[in-house]
Parts: sequence; C-alpha cells; structure tokens
Amino acid sequence: MLLKASVVITGIAIGLLVLYGADVAVAMSNTDHEGFLPLNDMQRGMGLGGPALILPIIAFFISLKESSKGLGGMIIIAGVLILIGGLAMVGSPAPEGVDRDPMSSIAMLFAPGIFQIALGAIKIKKSSN
Repeated sequence: MLLKASVVITGIAIGLLVLYGADVAVAMSNTDHEGFLPLNDMQRGMGLGGPALILPIIAFFISLKESSKGLGGMIIIAGVLILIGGLAMVGSPAPEGVDRDPMSSIAMLFAPGIFQIALGAIKIKKSSN
C-alpha cells in the first residue's frame, strides 16, 4: 500500500515538473513572457516546483522498507528533470526587473535534484539485493 502511494506521489511530482517546464517554455517563446498557466514566476515555482522538489523525497521515505526499482527510476527521473530545469534557468537571462543570484539558483535546484538522484539510486540498489 505504501509503495503504491509512493509511486503515485512521485508520478504527481514528475507531472508537475513536466507542466512547469512546458509553461516556462511557452512563456519564453512568447513576446509577452506569459505561459499557458495564469501564474507568475514566483507562483509557478511555489505551486509547481516546490511540491515537485519535496514529493519524491517523501515517497522515498514512506516506502523505505519496500523494494522497487520502478520507484527508484521514477525518483531519478524527477531529479534529472530538476537538473535540466536548473540548467535551463541558469543558462537563460533573468526576466526583466528580476535580480537573480546564480549561486542561490544553483543551490536551490541542483542540490535537491542531486539528492533525489541519490535517493533513487539507493532505492534501486536496495531493490537489487
């Protein structure tokens, strides 16, 4: 039961990350810099990105005693999506009027992404035994 909940939670996180990325891509391609969701950058980050950072970590810990290579793979996918988003953010100019510190951006995105990848690898390794 906990494993199924963990898979669902991680699936939701992956869905949020894909939705976040798609909205940012649309916003970057438009001249008015608006995505298809009626959210500004902060709302998008807090509403979509925040839960996507936390949910896979919760999923790992609630299914700690259960083996699942699939869940480990999903957690790794979530971590990789976070890293890709972080790379895209660091590589793109900050929106007009926004002062963005690149070092804090790296810490805020790369650390959780790497942590999720590590948790996914641990889950897969424990499932192999």
